[in-house]
Amino acid sequence: MGALWVVAEPGADGGIARVSAEAATLARDLGASTGRDVIGIVIAADPGIAAKELATYLPVVWAITEPEAAEHAWSAVAAGHIAALAGEADQPDAIFVGAGADGRDLAGAVSALTGVGVLVNATAVTWTDGGPSVEMSVFGGKLLTTSGFTGGRGIITVRPNVTTATPANAPGKVEARASKSAARLPAVRVVERVSEAGAQAPIEEAKIIVAGGRGVGGPDGFGIVEQLAAELGGAVGATRAAVDSGWIPYSQQIGQTGKIVKPELYLALGISGAIQHKVGMRTSGAIVAVNRDPDAPIAEFADLFVVGDLFEVGSALLEQLRARSG
Repeated sequence: MGALWVVAEPGADGGIARVSAEAATLARDLGASTGRDVIGIVIAADPGIAAKELATYLPVVWAITEPEAAEHAWSAVAAGHIAALAGEADQPDAIFVGAGADGRDLAGAVSALTGVGVLVNATAVTWTDGGPSVEMSVFGGKLLTTSGFTGGRGIITVRPNVTTATPANAPGKVEARASKSAARLPAVRVVERVSEAGAQAPIEEAKIIVAGGRGVGGPDGFGIVEQLAAELGGAVGATRAAVDSGWIPYSQQIGQTGKIVKPELYLALGISGAIQHKVGMRTSGAIVAVNRDPDAPIAEFADLFVVGDLFEVGSALLEQLRARSG
């Protein structure tokens, strides 16, 4: 019986990405139900911080020191180590990685190096006699599919926000590890790192999101969205229509072709609720929508639907919030 591996993507300040903590939680629960060992893997120039963080979710974490990860694209560097480890005696039954930009690159590279298959954007994973059974959302969330690997083993990328990252009851142990002969991919040197000016915490991690759609009418209309987000201590989101119109950066887009979010509160202003947007926010704790159209699709799945002008409702809400804060 092979183990389950979780490869952590690099996050801010030397830690791990949030989606890696979610993937670790999913794999840990699966390991507990199937009796399989679950092992985390951190590959970095200095893996100490990330390995310690991952160990709060998993019983064992392998820390691999790779100096080239500091100045080169992480996925290409990490893929060689994962492929080498997977080629050793104790092959894993499944390799889990978050479906972030680095995770997707890593999955493809490891697949090319090892010949094992990849199932992407998993929303749930169970185990059958034939190996992992992976549930995936397709066609903009209209259908769910269940797939497995013909060889019984493979790589699974876990979609962000499909599970809640939950630390284990007790922290695990970190072990220094090295792959015997890391397979080498062409190194891609990072020549410049650009941080978005005034960037807040990633929208995927926000507990409160105030989002605007085509109904805000233009870039000036996002003023009320931004003010409400600031007053609530949340983040600003948007639909693809607003992003395509140039009203707000792509980094704030939520939906099938944007970010997948799971806030405790999702306040939607002027958003119709098309399926492509619903896919990105439907797992929110509470959805409150304001729209002038009583027949807007979002009315079907919002917890509270207000029929009215978003600027009037938004201004009244803003006034009440400011009055409360004094």
